[in-house]
Amino acid sequence: MGRKVTLATCSLNQWALDFEGNLDRILESIEISKNHGAKYRLGPELEICGYGCADHFYESDTLLHSFQVLRKLLESPITEDIICDVGMPIMHHNVRYNCRVLFLNRKILLIRPKMLMANYGNYREMRWFSPWNQLRKVEEYFLPRMIQEVTGQDTVPFGDCVLSTKDTCIGTEICAELWNPRSPHIQMGLDGVEIFTNSSASHHELRKADQRVNLIKSATTKTGGIYLYANQRGCDGDRVYYDGCAMVAINGDIVARGAQFSLNDVEVITATVDLEDVRSYRGEMCQPHMECEPELCHRVKVNFSLSTGDDVYLPTHQPITWNFHTPEEEISLGPACWLWDYLRRSGQAGFLLPLSGGVDSSSTACIVHSMCVLLCRAVQDDNRQVLEDIRRVVRDESYCPQHPKELCGRIFTTCYMATENSSEDTCNRARDLANQIGSTHMNINIDMAVKGILGIFSVVTGRWPKFHANGGSDRENLALQNVQARVRMVLAYLFAQLSLWARGKPGGLLVLGSANVDERYYWSYHFTTDMSKTLLMPLYTAQFADMGMTYSELSAIGRLRKISKCGPFSMFCKLIHLWKDVLSPMEVAQKVKHFFRMYSMNRHKMTTVTPSYHAESYSPDDNRFDLRPFLYNTRWTWQFRCIDNQVAHGHFQY
Repeated sequence: MGRKVTLATCSLNQWALDFEGNLDRILESIEISKNHGAKYRLGPELEICGYGCADHFYESDTLLHSFQVLRKLLESPITEDIICDVGMPIMHHNVRYNCRVLFLNRKILLIRPKMLMANYGNYREMRWFSPWNQLRKVEEYFLPRMIQEVTGQDTVPFGDCVLSTKDTCIGTEICAELWNPRSPHIQMGLDGVEIFTNSSASHHELRKADQRVNLIKSATTKTGGIYLYANQRGCDGDRVYYDGCAMVAINGDIVARGAQFSLNDVEVITATVDLEDVRSYRGEMCQPHMECEPELCHRVKVNFSLSTGDDVYLPTHQPITWNFHTPEEEISLGPACWLWDYLRRSGQAGFLLPLSGGVDSSSTACIVHSMCVLLCRAVQDDNRQVLEDIRRVVRDESYCPQHPKELCGRIFTTCYMATENSSEDTCNRARDLANQIGSTHMNINIDMAVKGILGIFSVVTGRWPKFHANGGSDRENLALQNVQARVRMVLAYLFAQLSLWARGKPGGLLVLGSANVDERYYWSYHFTTDMSKTLLMPLYTAQFADMGMTYSELSAIGRLRKISKCGPFSMFCKLIHLWKDVLSPMEVAQKVKHFFRMYSMNRHKMTTVTPSYHAESYSPDDNRFDLRPFLYNTRWTWQFRCIDNQVAHGHFQY
C-alpha cells in the first residue's frame, strides 16, 4: 500500500569549528540511517560548523568552510538515495541565517531559515543571526559556485516552505520554534503536513528533558502527525552540555528514543511509522479545522517516496514509556559527561581538585568518579572511541580500565591544603573520600607559604595582621582569608602542572574549583559546577552558610533576582509572604539588604570567572548568562529606603 515510512534522527557530539570531525560524524550518522532502512535523516542544529561558534559566526571563513563541508556531503556516495537534512549558517541578501539544508542525490531541495530565535538565558542567537519573519514567503537563493558545480543548480528555494514527496509532506522546526507560543507545527499540521522535524542544540538543565518530551507529545496530540527530534550532544566548546534525547513521536506517543547522557559521539534513532495512523487520527480530531486553514504552506515537490510499495509485513514501532532520570542522577551524569568532553579535547592528562572535606569539593570529586564509572561502562560496551580517548589521556596505548576506582587513580589527583587553623575532622573526611573513589591524594600544609607572604607585608609595614579569633579586626580577618585562598589557588596550579612530572609521568592536569550558584551570587567565588547547594542537600547533611543566611534562603533570593527579575524592593515584597512563618518583615528586610550589599560589593569578581558547567535555569555567569554592571552604589539608598518605609508603615496581610 505504500504507507509505512522509516525515519532517522540522531544526537551528534559536534564541536565548534571542528569541520573535519563534524563531517565524519554526519556521514557516519547518515550511513547508519541507511543501514536501518531510513529514507530521511535529520541532524542537530548547525551541525556542520557546531552550534557554539559564537562570534566566529561573523567570520566569512565559517560560512566558507560550512559550504565546503556541504559539498563533501553532496559528493559522498553515502548520501545517495536518502533525504539528508543538515544544519549550517547561510548568508542571503547579506543577512546571516541559521538554516536547514535538505538535499537528495546531489540536488538541494530547499533551504529553510530559522524563524523564531532563542535569545534568552544562555542563548544570544540574535547577536549572530536574523530570523526569517516572512511567513509563507519563499525566495530564490543563488548557490555558491562550488555548490553549483556539484548540483548543476543556480538557485534553490529559500524561506518558509515544506517538502512534498510522492507519499507525504515534511515540515521543519528548528529548536526554539517548538517552545514558542506560535510554533510552526500548528499551522503546518492544519495544512496537511504529516511529518514535523526539529533540529536542536538544547542544553541540559535539571528537569528540562521532561519539558521537551511533554512539548513534543503535546504537539502531536493536538494536530496529529509524526515528530522527529534531533539534538546536539556533549560540550560544543562552552559552559553547557547538550544532552541528546533524540526521539520520534506519533499522535501523542513516543515510539523511539535515544539516551539523555551518553558518551557515544554518534547515536542514530530510527522508527517505522504508519502514515495512515496520522490520517485516521486527523480525520476524527482535526478535520473541521483543517478545512478552513487560510495560510497554505509553500510546497517544494520532489519525485521521491519515503515508503515502499509492499510494506504490509513491515512492523511499526509501538508507544514506549520514557523513564526520566531523577534530579540526583542528572547532577551526577550531566557534569560528568561535560568534564569528559572537556578533558579529552583539552589534551591534558587528568584533573586536580583541592579537596577540603566540605560539601562542594566533595560533590565535585564524586562527579569526577561518576565520569570514571561512565567511561568504564562505555569500554565494557565496546565503545572504541572512548577507549582510544582514555588511552590518549593516560598516555598509554595498551591501557584498558578495569574498574572506576583504578581509572580514577590514573586521571584524578586530590589534595587537602591545610593550615594551622584546619580541623582534623575535615582532613580525615577528605582522605576518606579520596580512598573511596580511588583518587591520588596529597596532604599539603600551606602555613609556610602564608607566613612568607605575611612576612613580606610585615617587613614593609611593621604590622602583622590577625584573625578574628586572635583579636584581629574585620579587615584583618578578610585579608588573611584571602591570602589563604589565593595561596591555595597558586599551589593548585603549580601541582597541576608539575605533580605528574614529579612522578615521572607525562602531561599536566586541569584544575577544578568547587562552589555553587547560591554562594556565587553572594561571594562571587570561582567554581566548576553551576548548581544550587539546595540540590545537593539530599545527598549531604544540611549546612548553613557562614554569611548570615542559609543556603535555602540564598537559593530563594538568587531565583527571585534572576528568574523573577526582582530588585531589592520587589524581592522584599515577595519574601515577606514566602518566609512569613519563620521571619518577621524586619528580619526579611535585613536579609534582603545584606544580600544586595554583599552581591554588589563582590560583583566585579564575576568578570573573570572561570568556565563552569551550567545546570540550572539561573546563573551569575557574567560571560554568558547574567549581563549586569560590575560597579554599583553598594548603599542602594533609594531601594533600601523603600523597603524601610514599607516595614515601618506597611500593613501585612498573610
